[in-house]
Amino acid sequence: MSSRTHDVHAPRRANRSLFRRLWWLWTLLGVLGIGGVLYATDLVMSEGTVPRGVSVGGVDIGGMSPNQAEVRLRNQLADEVKTPVDVTAGGLETTVDPVTSGLTVDWDATVDQAGEQPKNPITRVTSFWQTREVGTVSHFNDNLVNGTVRRVADDLSQDASNATLAINDQGKADIADDVDGQSVEQDAVDAAIRDNWLNTDHRVSVDADVTRAAVSREEADKVAREVVDKVTSGDLVFAGRDNVEGVLRPADMGRVVTFVPDGDSLRTDWNTEAAKEILTGQLGQTEVEFRNANFEVNGNDLTVIPSQDGVEIDWEKTLDKLQDKLLDTRERHHDVTYNDRKATYTTEMAEKATFDDVMGEFSTDGFASDSGVNIRRVAEQVNGAIVLPGETFSLNGYTGPRGEAQGYVDAGVIQDGHADTAVGGGISQFATTLYNASYFAGMEDVAHTAHSYYISRYPAGREATVYEGAIDLQFKNTFDTPVLIQASADSSSVSVKLRGVRHVDVESIPGAKTNYTDPERIELEGDKCSPSSGSRGFTTTDTRVVRDLSGREVSRNTTTTKYDPSPIVTCKK
Repeated sequence: MSSRTHDVHAPRRANRSLFRRLWWLWTLLGVLGIGGVLYATDLVMSEGTVPRGVSVGGVDIGGMSPNQAEVRLRNQLADEVKTPVDVTAGGLETTVDPVTSGLTVDWDATVDQAGEQPKNPITRVTSFWQTREVGTVSHFNDNLVNGTVRRVADDLSQDASNATLAINDQGKADIADDVDGQSVEQDAVDAAIRDNWLNTDHRVSVDADVTRAAVSREEADKVAREVVDKVTSGDLVFAGRDNVEGVLRPADMGRVVTFVPDGDSLRTDWNTEAAKEILTGQLGQTEVEFRNANFEVNGNDLTVIPSQDGVEIDWEKTLDKLQDKLLDTRERHHDVTYNDRKATYTTEMAEKATFDDVMGEFSTDGFASDSGVNIRRVAEQVNGAIVLPGETFSLNGYTGPRGEAQGYVDAGVIQDGHADTAVGGGISQFATTLYNASYFAGMEDVAHTAHSYYISRYPAGREATVYEGAIDLQFKNTFDTPVLIQASADSSSVSVKLRGVRHVDVESIPGAKTNYTDPERIELEGDKCSPSSGSRGFTTTDTRVVRDLSGREVSRNTTTTKYDPSPIVTCKK
């Protein structure tokens, strides 16, 4: 018969063993419970704030409300976003001021891009020690940005510069390096500024398209060796008369020898005029001014101004082949070439001259009082003029400017066929008078211009007009004796006489008036308008017959003059 022994403590030990096996589970459940409470609490308390660990430009805004974050960013990044930005391309650099260029930060959008609080509990836990940098969101004023981009593109672009070569005032080669040119695309500049203006180093880089200079430093160095070194090797001496020398020194060569780009080379230019100017200052004393004899007129008294034979440097021959002379480093001495010029009208001729004969004379009248002021003034200027044998008299050249400063006044003129006024009006009446006096004196007609419209107080086909700087009256004394011009005018008439030795008799043969044309009608307004009945235009001729004093015909010349019709003018009231 068997027996069974019972352990009364076995159930208790089994319970303790089960508890020991499940304690980690209870612990885990406790931790999870506490974590859940903490998660829920953190989730509720951080609702509506910027996620923890978020920073913008190194400024922590995690856990703040959006308003607080914006305020902090504005305060701490204010100077940063206003800092000028350096923009570079190739070898050029310029600066952009964000304030004036329309570059700003959209603070609301910057804070918004940080996002919402994460729901992932792991992310929420790691955010306590991890940080997350988010970028700024820019705002652009397109009008200001576009203007800045254009300016920056200009600043970062430049034309290529050739190497240059010159001779300085010490007679040495002065060389400037060639500089590459470059250009940038405005679109590239725009994108670079918009994307990178808030870089931490405040620098933006743009790619540049580079163009090379045509003339290199190597080319300038080569020309300096081949040209500059030679022309500045020593003084270039020109020996003149009376032991006087003209010298082109190395320091002068910069004016005489210059260099200009020619494709990818430097062309050498040889300035003969500059060399002449330098040498004239030294050799001028070896020249003697040429002067034909002349007369000083003082009323009825004439004093002879003696003639003088001239000595002139023949610069063309002296500076012939200047380039070769400058480049020759061995032969640096040359002779000056002179021309001796004898007076064609000598003192002896002038002392024998007489002005007893009236060679030609003419008078006109019928001018207005204001024109009379100018006629008397020009007569005063021309009276006493001498025209030497072989010389040409120019009315414009002799009087010079005829303006208010010279005593001339506003007076009547014919403008486009009708009356008008201008300073110096009336001078053409003197020109006509002088022209006719020279005509009958047998002077050669070099230049004269008839009026466009016929003026009845002048002989048709035998009159002249002048205009300062444009239309001149010129005649030449072809005789071997001098001519004295006597001119006078009063309130109603002007007279001109050419005095000297009478050589010829002159006859004027007027031609018929033909090819008449009728005037047109025009209407003018203004205080200066003067009504006119107009006149017909026509064509006429004048034949000048010149005979010597024995009656033999020397020449016969016919001049044809066409006059336009003068318009019929009515004035608007």
